[in-house]
Amino acid sequence: MTAELAPPDIRVLIADDQPLLRHSLALLIGGAPGIAVVGEAATGREAASVARELVPDVIVMDIRMPDGDGIQATREITADPTLSGCRVLVLSMFELDEYVYGALRAGASGFLLKDAHPDQLRDAIRRTHAGESLFAPAILTRLVEHYVSRPHAVPAAELGGITSRETEVLTLVARGRSNDELAAELFISIKTVKTHIGSLLAKLHARDRAGLVIAAYERGLVTAEHAMGRGQ
Repeated sequence: MTAELAPPDIRVLIADDQPLLRHSLALLIGGAPGIAVVGEAATGREAASVARELVPDVIVMDIRMPDGDGIQATREITADPTLSGCRVLVLSMFELDEYVYGALRAGASGFLLKDAHPDQLRDAIRRTHAGESLFAPAILTRLVEHYVSRPHAVPAAELGGITSRETEVLTLVARGRSNDELAAELFISIKTVKTHIGSLLAKLHARDRAGLVIAAYERGLVTAEHAMGRGQ
């Protein structure tokens, strides 16, 4: 009988200009089961360079760094076809709108504040690696408020061939539901959830779930009240 192989560790690169914080993050992240810190970077340019060298699964990216900030580095990384499997999780002290929108436009898969609990950070890394998006609750609320207030938002009816079930999935994704929560709420299997997510990515030309979140906001499928209360 052949023993089952354990899944490989999630390979993480930490990019932050503060040595003490990088070291602390490495201890917090690297001590978690199934996660390995494979490299560090102190500047935006170094983050992009080390990412090309190591090809990590997830990059925990600070925004305010010298020599090319985290947004510029994220843009370079997500535009590089050799790093198509790499996901960027922005970790910042600031929830300023320009940082959030800049990071998402650059291709980041999630945005977490530095006051998050260590367990939230480790969970965010796992979810980001799994293709899910993770936003701090305050960030999610601000995103919704921004997009639903835009005067030229795409009407919800104009969903370009998206089925009613896919619309349900898209709405719940925008409210921050995980795959497990989606499956439980819609009474479908995880496999079916992933099938719907894949279809939505293709139809909406989105790189990942963060793109789906933005698409849902732009189409008015989510309100600020839903973001604040997670749709309850």
